Amino acid sequence: MKILKRVHIILFVLLLTLLNACSNGESTSTNATDKNNTDDKEKQLKIGLTVPTLGNPFFVAMSKGAEEVAAKYDAEVITVSADHDLAKQTAQIEDFITKKVDLILLSPFDSAGIAGAVSQAKAAGIPVVALDGFAEGGIDTVVMSDNVQAGRLAAEYLIEQLDGKGNIVIIDGPPVSAVTDRIKGFNEVISKYPDIKVVANQNGEGNREKALTVMEGILSANKKIDAVFTINDEEAVGVQIAQEQAGREDEFFLVSVDGAPAAVDALKKGGSFAGTSAQFPNQMVIDGVALALKIIDGEKVDSEVLIPTEFITQENVDSYSGW
Repeated sequence: MKILKRVHIILFVLLLTLLNACSNGESTSTNATDKNNTDDKEKQLKIGLTVPTLGNPFFVAMSKGAEEVAAKYDAEVITVSADHDLAKQTAQIEDFITKKVDLILLSPFDSAGIAGAVSQAKAAGIPVVALDGFAEGGIDTVVMSDNVQAGRLAAEYLIEQLDGKGNIVIIDGPPVSAVTDRIKGFNEVISKYPDIKVVANQNGEGNREKALTVMEGILSANKKIDAVFTINDEEAVGVQIAQEQAGREDEFFLVSVDGAPAAVDALKKGGSFAGTSAQFPNQMVIDGVALALKIIDGEKVDSEVLIPTEFITQENVDSYSGW
């Protein structure tokens, strides 16, 4: 009897040990699963946005779009300015790669020059969406204004005001597709009017200071100018300052592209600033992130998404919502 009792005790102990082992194994497995689920939920979307400069209201509007994106997706958005420096923008993209961002939004300062950095990001498995201009190197897609349309709208208004004849000036800009497309659209229209003469075509580098300096030289070299087309509103402001300093406010009018706050103010004053093809930079960022998330999920997206522009004049500026 004693032997049998001991056997029962041994069997009971073994059963308890086995039950404890199974219980501990389930607990460990559940905890690991819970931890993984928690990590997935806590993983925050990280986005890198690099723009040519935050000294231009257009790109400030982009940064505001980034703030909207951060709030919508509970994301961390790192916004940096390249300060019109290709080497700096290249380094910024390399830094995004090091920080392991989930996606990169790139508004290129130099469409061709940034190709190497884009290739590095793609090699690291990071989607790259270009904004406001195409970039080489293998971007996934580009979201930008219909810049050819923007140039056409400005040219059509200019032609209408000049009745198809006169001396005009073109103030060009940085070597990005957004600028070249605006010039393309503008030239498509004015080429149909042989009595329109381009007396000067110079690079204002997209900023008011350079455009002011360039326009001073053009004014000195040309006694009669009827209209000026600038590739953005910052240049237009610089041209208008040069015009005022030369006392030639009533001689010619300006048309531009952007729809920036400075242009709105100028249009409301009713001076020589006649019109601008308005863009929607904050929407570019919002649409860009939405496309990048589709790419991350393995969905196919269009290689180019164009946002229509709207021509704003002194007559309709009060109905324009602005940036």
